[in-house]
Amino acid sequence: MQELVIAGRAFESRLIVGTGKYKNVEETEQAIDASRAEIVTVAIRRVDLKDRSSGSLMSLLMRKKNWTILPNTAGCYSADEAVRTLRLARELGLGPMIKLEVIGDKDTLYPDNEQTLEAAKILVKEGFTVMPYCIDDPIVCRKLEEIGCAAVMPLAAPIGSGLGIRNPHNLEIILERAKVPVIVDAGVGTASDAAVAMELGCDGVLMNTAIAHAKNPVMMAEAMREAVIAGRKAFVAGRMPKTRYANASSPTKGLIE
Repeated sequence: MQELVIAGRAFESRLIVGTGKYKNVEETEQAIDASRAEIVTVAIRRVDLKDRSSGSLMSLLMRKKNWTILPNTAGCYSADEAVRTLRLARELGLGPMIKLEVIGDKDTLYPDNEQTLEAAKILVKEGFTVMPYCIDDPIVCRKLEEIGCAAVMPLAAPIGSGLGIRNPHNLEIILERAKVPVIVDAGVGTASDAAVAMELGCDGVLMNTAIAHAKNPVMMAEAMREAVIAGRKAFVAGRMPKTRYANASSPTKGLIE
């Protein structure tokens, strides 16, 4: 299977996972290990980046050398906030690959398109590998790509909702036009949602709550890993065409009368 390539870096896993909402650091590690994700995102405004003591999330992230840390700007509501936060993360040794997230509404957690575009322009110029969380809008995705973002990350549904892919048609348009990886970010609830995203042709899926809030996070992480692999294989294999009427499985030619 072809690897996921982002800004020249190749990854075997097409599943990206978060580090929030778990019961403790031990469960976080077990679930991420079970997912076999290589890229792990962390909300840098919600953790103590300087706490490297035993048992802290940062000590786990620094110890797991096989994980590529993807700092994200969850909780930022302006381009200025996001840019300053990521500059701080870079000074502390995180990056340069980053997930840009600029929220426009505290209830839906939908992204602010204007502020996201503004922040992306600055960060790309400063040498960051920018992967922006955005609305499932083909025009916004095109503009982010034109700015120089290394990937686009349209939502499937509101963050943490578990509603699955609400608008596959928009994703299909984005996929038809994009020349950078398209990674579904937010809204995945279960393994079938991840498989659908991959069957549509998405290059990857990012999730957190779907695993962390499952009754058995470690088992759900395994399910998500398998779903992403299966969905990708189905996309590459090419599904059969849909037909309006039945099509007999067994051959009809030479049928004995």
